[in-house]
Amino acid sequence: MREGFDPSLYLVTDAGLARGRPLVEIVRAAIAGGVTMVQYRDKALGTRALIEAAQALLAVARPAGVPLIINDRVDVALAIDADGVHVGREDMPPAIARRLLGPDKIIGASVHEAAHCDALDPDVVDYVGAGAVFPTGTKSNIAGLLGVKGLARLRRATALPMVGIAGINAENAASVIATDVDGIAVVSAIIAAEDPRAAAAQLKAIIRR
Repeated sequence: MREGFDPSLYLVTDAGLARGRPLVEIVRAAIAGGVTMVQYRDKALGTRALIEAAQALLAVARPAGVPLIINDRVDVALAIDADGVHVGREDMPPAIARRLLGPDKIIGASVHEAAHCDALDPDVVDYVGAGAVFPTGTKSNIAGLLGVKGLARLRRATALPMVGIAGINAENAASVIATDVDGIAVVSAIIAAEDPRAAAAQLKAIIRR
């Protein structure tokens, strides 16, 4: 699964934004609309519930050929044979995640400045999530915003595939893509949308343009 993944429209889940709807149905609709990768993120659930929810998402994503990435929890990724993990700055080091997951899984890492890019081994990490690009309500501990200019500087700091993340929506997605990143990672723009499939299709059309 590690070869040839497409991060162009990368959905990060947040059950708190689902407006009471089943997360698995939102993800199913989003994939139908053009989402190319899904990251399952939930900081509130216990391990058993995480595994059950991740299994349900995998049953939707894998038949569609869309990689399912688990945020932070390498143990959950191993338990369900997910396609990979995404680790933040305070999570498990990518090299250890690679050793545990093996050579064929996708590993993503968060970067906020050029020094973070310099520290990554491209033989270990497959892509980076760069942010925060814009203000977002899904994270409260953001030290500083990159904006599109900062994102463009980070894009030049690494040859690894890069997705911009935080506060990205249909109104500003084109400006993010213009920095030459490989994709956009979105949360509320799809998860909270009235019609997740239509929201994904709209973003997909912006990316293609």
